[in-house]
Formats: sequence, structure tokens, C-alpha cells
Amino acid sequence: MTAGLDGRVALITGGSRGLGLEIGRAYLRAGAKVVICARSEHELQAAQLELAELGDVAAQRADVTSPTEVDTIVAFTAERFGALDVLVTNAGVYGPKGTIDEVDLDEWRQAIEINLLGSVIPIRAALPHLRRSERGKIVQLSGGGATAPLPFLSAYAASKAAAVRFAETLAGEVAADGIDVNAIAPGALNTRMLDEVLEAGPEKVGEAFYAKALKQRDSGGTALSVGSELAVYLGSRASDGISGRLLSAVWDPWQTLATRADELADSDIYTLRRIVPADRGLDWGERQ
Repeated sequence: MTAGLDGRVALITGGSRGLGLEIGRAYLRAGAKVVICARSEHELQAAQLELAELGDVAAQRADVTSPTEVDTIVAFTAERFGALDVLVTNAGVYGPKGTIDEVDLDEWRQAIEINLLGSVIPIRAALPHLRRSERGKIVQLSGGGATAPLPFLSAYAASKAAAVRFAETLAGEVAADGIDVNAIAPGALNTRMLDEVLEAGPEKVGEAFYAKALKQRDSGGTALSVGSELAVYLGSRASDGISGRLLSAVWDPWQTLATRADELADSDIYTLRRIVPADRGLDWGERQ
């Protein structure tokens, strides 16, 4: 089965720029009807104007941390297009940069709200509609902070790890409803978030991370289309039955996962798990 989205209705948060906008482009090209939301009315209008050349798209401002505003955009989507089949939770921020004892606690808390609750709240609102879909799909955007420590970016790292664990947990809750839930690691993207790191400088983000960001900027980073292609796959019927996974758009052979669906379902591949000495071929005398 090819990864097409003909007739499917998708809501994309953080859809006015960067990867969210690119996913909007990819979804429209694949045949979906799309609603994008973001906090900036000006950016939304510009994004909608661009995307309208590709297909049927609507845009409406919403703050993903506001249950009232999220309920409104979900209801708008269902009313405008008659359904909601795919939710892409893309809105996210780096948050404050620096050591935990130096960063502003309110900014730290806000980053957690946007990156974690900004997924939980839209998902809660969308679930009744996704349950009515022939096969509902939730696509959660993750990042490097989910699988490795990120010193000086603790709010981002903690919230992204939490968002991935939430997605995996949710997958178990909604499996009986025929809803697939997966997270995407899109690669190192040259977006405004990279600009933030470069502007903050090594004093705030650390020498190693700053050097890595410079190298990423100069190399061009991962193309936005790489992550958007995986987002299309996970929103399509081609990925039916693949759920509860964190997939790397760059490194994982996701294009062929449908042929391994049964094997994948019985494993902990592409999940967040604790590593014990035996996993590395070591015998440290674990208690039985």
C-alpha cells in the first residue's frame, strides 16, 4: 500500500513555518485536506496563502496550551471538512538556555507546557474524532532531546522525552480504537530553532552544542522533506498497525516497516527503554 492521504483530514499544530509548514505541503500533495494552526496570525495568513496553491487548506490561530482555543480549532476542523483523521502535534520551542540554576523558572515551565501539554491538550480534544475515523493517526514530533541528554537545554530535553513516553503510553490506551500513535525524530533541521542556538552562543548552550550547531548550519542540515515524508507515511493507511514507536526520519528504514509489522509489534524496537549491563554484554551480578 502506498503512502497516500486522499480524502483524509489532518490538523497540524505549529503549521505556519519550518517543519510544520513543510508537513502541510507534503500532506496537501498527498491528497489530504489540511488545517494549520499557530499563535501568529500574520504567519498563518502567509502560510495559508502559500499552501492554498497545493490543495484544500484552512488556517486558524490557536495556542496549543489553551484547552479552550484547542477545542475551538478541533471543532473548526471537523465542521469545515466533516472529519478529523490525522493529528500532527508539531508545535514546540527550545525554551531557556543555560544551567538549571540560572535559567528563568517561568520560561522553563512554559517550555514544558508548550512541548508536552501542547501535545496532550490537542490529543485530548481530537480523540473523539479520531475514534470515528476509519483509522485515526497521531504523529508526535520529537527531537534529539528525547534520546540523549542536552546540557543547557534541560526544559527541551525533559519535555521531548516526556512527549515520546506519552505517545508510547497513549498508543496502548487507544489501540482498541484503531488509532496509531507514533513519534518522529526529523533530524538536525536548519530552522529558527537553530538560529536561536547560534544567537545564544556557547556561553548559554555550551561549547560542544554550539560547535555542533555551527557545523549543522554550514552543512545545510537535514532537509525538511525527510521528516515530512515520514509524517505522510505515519498519517497514511500504509502504516496501519505501526504504533507506539519513535522513528528517525534519517536513520530508520521506515519505508519498509509495514512488511515487519508483526515482528515490530512483539518487540521494543524504536522505543525508549532502560539499558542494563547485560544489554552491553556485561555481567555485573544483577539480582535475580
